Order: sequence, then structure tokens, then C-alpha cells
Amino acid sequence: MSIDKNKADQVDERPTREVSVTVNGKEITAEIEPRIKLSDFLRYHANLNGVRVGCEHGACGACTVSVNGDLIKSCLMYAVQTDGDEILTVEGLSESEDGSLHPVQEAFHESHALQCGFCTSGFVMSTYDLLTDESNPSREQTKKHLSSNICRCTGYQNIYEAVDRAAEKVSDDESITLEENN
Repeated sequence: MSIDKNKADQVDERPTREVSVTVNGKEITAEIEPRIKLSDFLRYHANLNGVRVGCEHGACGACTVSVNGDLIKSCLMYAVQTDGDEILTVEGLSESEDGSLHPVQEAFHESHALQCGFCTSGFVMSTYDLLTDESNPSREQTKKHLSSNICRCTGYQNIYEAVDRAAEKVSDDESITLEENN
């Protein structure tokens, strides 16, 4: 069998596709391979390290983000599926001009609702989503909503307390709205 020298000299180019998304209020356009997961796109093309990848199967929740207002596990979605969409990550919650944290982030900090911190971004995004739908969730509602996130360090009590504290912060200050992300 002989090798066609012309074919051997050709570079194996993988197909790419242009994707334009709005991430945390900023337009991002990139030429990417269609196989790139949204989690990898956010980490390596948008430089957002708050999006963590723990399991790559959607089981741990560390990669949780909001796409057009819907909570999703970014390791289960291809970036090309989000073309034209609005994405909110944990970094986008705190992008105020004065550098202050979002009330949900403050509540997690004040409640010591983390140890290693790997899962915290996912819990913060899930809590943000919960409080967008339910301003004063019961403990059962909190447990159910956060059940798609896993923490292997804390035992969850401080996380549940952070949700309660975040709900208080949002209800106590009328100037805080959960839809604000800048």
C-alpha cells in the first residue's frame, strides 16, 4: 500500500463554528470546535474559573450556571447550543462597580458555608435560582432545590443556613434585586 504524499502533507483540520453569547453582560464571540462543553468554553475561552468541573456527568453541580434564566449543568451542554444566549455565572453575580458581593455570596461567606470551596459556585448559583422563584423558601424547598448539588466537606447545615440568611438579606433590603447582575 502506498501513501499519497499530497494527502499526508495536508493538516487534519477539525471543523469549527463561531459562537456568540452574552456572559455576565459581556458579548463573547469565539471560533470553537462543536464538541467543546459549555463548562470548558466558560473556563478556557471566557476565563471564568468559578465554573468548576467535578464529575463531567451532571451529578455534582459544581458547574451550575444560568442560561436564559434556566439553571443548567454546563458540563452537560455543548457551547454551540448556547449561541445567541445569555449566560450568568457566579462571577456575574458580583460584578458591581464597587466590587461588593451579591447578597447570596455574602450569605455563604458569613455562614461559613464552605470548606474547600470547590462546590460553592454551584451552590451559590442554585441558591440564586431558588430565591428568584421563592423569596422565603422552607427548609424542605431549600433541600429539594439544592439536591442536585453535592458537597463532600460540610454536611450541608451551614449551606442551608446561608440560604436562609440570603433570603433575609434580599427581603430586608428593597434595593437588592435578584435579577441584577451588574
